[in-house]
Amino acid sequence: MSAFRTPYAGYDVLEKWDSPSWNDQTREAVRKRLDQVPERRFLTEEQWSLLEAIAARLVPQPDRAEPVPIVPWIDDMLHHNHSPGYRYADQPPMREAWRRGLDAIAAEALQRHGTSFEKLSPTDQDALLSDVQNNRVDKNVWGGLPAGGFFLQHLLKQIVGIYYSHPDAWSEIGFGGPASPRGYARLGFDQRDPWEGKESEPEDA
Repeated sequence: MSAFRTPYAGYDVLEKWDSPSWNDQTREAVRKRLDQVPERRFLTEEQWSLLEAIAARLVPQPDRAEPVPIVPWIDDMLHHNHSPGYRYADQPPMREAWRRGLDAIAAEALQRHGTSFEKLSPTDQDALLSDVQNNRVDKNVWGGLPAGGFFLQHLLKQIVGIYYSHPDAWSEIGFGGPASPRGYARLGFDQRDPWEGKESEPEDA
């Protein structure tokens, strides 16, 4: 089990649903995020399974009965080819980078351990991902794709970004959701608006 405990115990951002903090547009966006999780349409079954295992190491969720879905939204992004509108000079187009990067990680696991990434111990999974992050990889397997760049600019960025776009993660960090329409007025250090989540006292955290 994770040693992490949120300092916002008891806070649920969804209690703002019918409050002035959220408007119809916010409610619709959150409803879609909760109720319309996409099915697989771009990644292969093997790539999907691998990415699920990677996400579980980069953003562990051992205490959640229902983990925040991450891979479905990455697959949806790739299916619709919703790129940020730019790409790094040393990276291929987004879809190609994801295909090649995931397949390279699968190949690294097989080459090093003789089995799939999903079947490795958490320690070996973390070690392999650390090597990918730091470019300690077989360049022949990666075929010119910079491993560290793929890890940082695609893998880590999307997994963490999608996790923290979910209401469960908002509650975990005391975030009240989108600033529209109410907005946030108290922006200074250690200030909070009265409708934001309040941290538990240290002895109660």
